[in-house]
Amino acid sequence: MKIYNTQTKKKEEFVPLEPGKVRMYVCGPTVYNLIHIGNARPMIVFDTVRRYMEYKGYQVNFVSNFTDVDDKIIAKAQEEGVSASEISQRYIEECKKDMAAMNVRPATVHPLATQEIDGMIQMISTLMEKGYAYNVDGTVYFRTRKFQEYGKLSHKTLEALRSGTRSLLVTGEEQKEDPLDFVLWKPKKEGEPYWESPWSQGRPGWHIECSEMAKKYLGEEIDIHAGGEDLIFPHHENEIAQSECCNGKTFARYWMHNGFLNIDNKKMSKSLGNFFTVRDISEKYDLQVLRFFMLSAHYRSPLNFSAELMEAAKNGLERIRNAVSNLTYLSENASLEEMTETERQALAGLGAYREKFEEAMDDDFNTADAVSAVFELVKYANSQVSAENSKAWILRVKEEILCLCGILGLIAEEKEELLDEEIEKLIQERQEARKAKNFARADEIRAQLLEKGITLLDTREGVKWKRA
Repeated sequence: MKIYNTQTKKKEEFVPLEPGKVRMYVCGPTVYNLIHIGNARPMIVFDTVRRYMEYKGYQVNFVSNFTDVDDKIIAKAQEEGVSASEISQRYIEECKKDMAAMNVRPATVHPLATQEIDGMIQMISTLMEKGYAYNVDGTVYFRTRKFQEYGKLSHKTLEALRSGTRSLLVTGEEQKEDPLDFVLWKPKKEGEPYWESPWSQGRPGWHIECSEMAKKYLGEEIDIHAGGEDLIFPHHENEIAQSECCNGKTFARYWMHNGFLNIDNKKMSKSLGNFFTVRDISEKYDLQVLRFFMLSAHYRSPLNFSAELMEAAKNGLERIRNAVSNLTYLSENASLEEMTETERQALAGLGAYREKFEEAMDDDFNTADAVSAVFELVKYANSQVSAENSKAWILRVKEEILCLCGILGLIAEEKEELLDEEIEKLIQERQEARKAKNFARADEIRAQLLEKGITLLDTREGVKWKRA
């Protein structure tokens, strides 16, 4: 299996730190609003990477954080007259609903920045003890120049960065030893949430949050660090500097970054009126269509979102689902139960589609070519499988399509509709799970119901549900 490593700018054979195990960290969203389709791309892409790793037999420890303290969260809280934690908790819940609807599996751990402050303070203290950080009136900065390898991920030289910063200096920046130094801890402003630290009442800088959460849940060295390409500089570059100076070890073996998402060939922005949340898309399409659309291009390629391309994705997914539905119908009406000798011999040919699928995924997770392999299998099913085949063979072909789609996180078979009493029973189980503080099971049930088109509404009168 080969992975394109942003740091080395080439594809490298994947060799985990520990045989059979993968430690993977993906930067999650800042939760101040509903997630947009730009946020959805890394979620879908790296969920698919995880699924394929697990299919290959790896045990994946997949950590993806929620940034729940940030200027945007504070601004939103002040605008609404509520606490920052109320805003972040609200949008974490909404994000989880959207992730479930896109069939993005929950991470092994979804750490919250606000719950890991002590570890961040300890990390900053270590950096200060080693001479990599300094305090100026309660603000702690990282000495960028002291880390000799700074720029190794983004391939930016310190000199080029230094010359490019002169026009970017803002008020307060003159207190830094060097314009390239970045913040590890900053004092609170009036009305902002804060934590006690040896330097001031304040909060951590954004970059140190991910360094600490990756270290706590995955260790000082990890296999894969991933995110959108907009995070390469400065966020991931700064993470490397902090982590490697603090821990004295290589932070991540492989760096993966997905390409940008444009809307009708333009950058997505509210001012242009081309800003779409995942929830907006769900009003028009099954979010499996959005997932299929995202996987129809290589994750490193820029991706253009448009109504025409979403319609094409919808048609493509329907083609797969229709083939599966047809195979179900044929299997129910087949006269023979067991495979014939001819069908047994055809098993090798069936395996060729999986080989092509694996070959694509082993080559830096080329989902576009993997989807093509699925379409070839669908074409075979539509043209070569009929009611004259045995039930066992028809189901074997169907199983192959479902397996390959499942690795991509695509739901290719329409689920049977739940009866009202089944829904009520699951809701009751969810309530009991929440009382027992088994939130993982509660989220699992919500996701299960959402997958079947059932939306839950937590109200003062209790839980209400409706069919989508």
